[in-house]
Amino acid sequence: MTSTRLPRLPARSRLLIALTLIAGLAAGGCTALANPGATANPGGSGRTGGTPARPAGTTGATLRPAGQSAWHGPGLAPPVALVAFGGRAGRGEGSWHPAGRKVDGVPVVYEAELVPHGGTQPAGLAWMDTPLLTARLYSGSGSPGGTSWRYSAPVRPAQAATLVAAFNGGFKMTDARGGYYSEGKMADPLVRAAASLVIYSDGSVNVGAWGTDVGWTSPSGARAIAVRQNLVPLVAGGRPTAAAAGNWHAWGNTCGAGSCAASVPGVEDQWRSGVGVTASGALVYALGPHLAPLQLAQLLARAGVVRGMELDINPEWPVFATYAPDAKLLGTMQGPQTFLGAQWARDFITMSAR
Repeated sequence: MTSTRLPRLPARSRLLIALTLIAGLAAGGCTALANPGATANPGGSGRTGGTPARPAGTTGATLRPAGQSAWHGPGLAPPVALVAFGGRAGRGEGSWHPAGRKVDGVPVVYEAELVPHGGTQPAGLAWMDTPLLTARLYSGSGSPGGTSWRYSAPVRPAQAATLVAAFNGGFKMTDARGGYYSEGKMADPLVRAAASLVIYSDGSVNVGAWGTDVGWTSPSGARAIAVRQNLVPLVAGGRPTAAAAGNWHAWGNTCGAGSCAASVPGVEDQWRSGVGVTASGALVYALGPHLAPLQLAQLLARAGVVRGMELDINPEWPVFATYAPDAKLLGTMQGPQTFLGAQWARDFITMSAR
């Protein structure tokens, strides 16, 4: 093997090059030096060799770690690692990993585990890239009731072909203290200020208090085609609400520690699930065993949620499933096949490729 030596530059030339580089750095230029491991991509599409080069950005639309350029890829910048509540994370705790079907070759769902504040067992979190996904509310004979729904379990093969994720809805309407609207039908009257998951005609989804944070029209002008209300807001302004830290009985009747018999007193720390939106519009779902309402709120807020709500509770109902490959978040009683079978009588939300 032969090597080729580059000619040594005169001292004057080397000095001029050094001064030029220093001036460029002072002016904020020379991005390649600030990120020497980056691959040049003149097109600015965020793709390299057909694979999206997704830097570890934040769930915010513009915030980035120091020295990192803005995200220019499709959809949102993926989430950054979560900070453990206990200070020092266990092995793998807080790290996000892709899950489920990709959209145009891009991961659109990321999952992570995090031990809640004061807890000992990990909870699960799922982050969804909403600009690349479209949401749909599926209704059931148990909630909100009735059998005349166009979209009801099972998810049909035509819809399953683009299905990325699905997760449970809220309480039965007798306990939800809110309303339900879908497919042009008002199953139960909507309640002002109730925590609401709203799906719009363009497939976008939002979460917030009805009549203030969310309403019949989205900021882009799309109309609401589905509204699922459940209790009151759990997270507002990026923090747990006062209600989240209040009387836990207000967040639903729970099973006992080892039995769901009506004769067994319920416990505060029980399986709970919730959902919320980040400042950039990503949708975040959380679930876990032995969760108090406040712990669920803290988990959502730690994942960047600015507005969030509780969904269903107790061991039988919370489930977050991803597809192609099929998997479930944590060891829940239900799994990916739950929404593909006709026996499921509860409402749920699907997230599919746009």
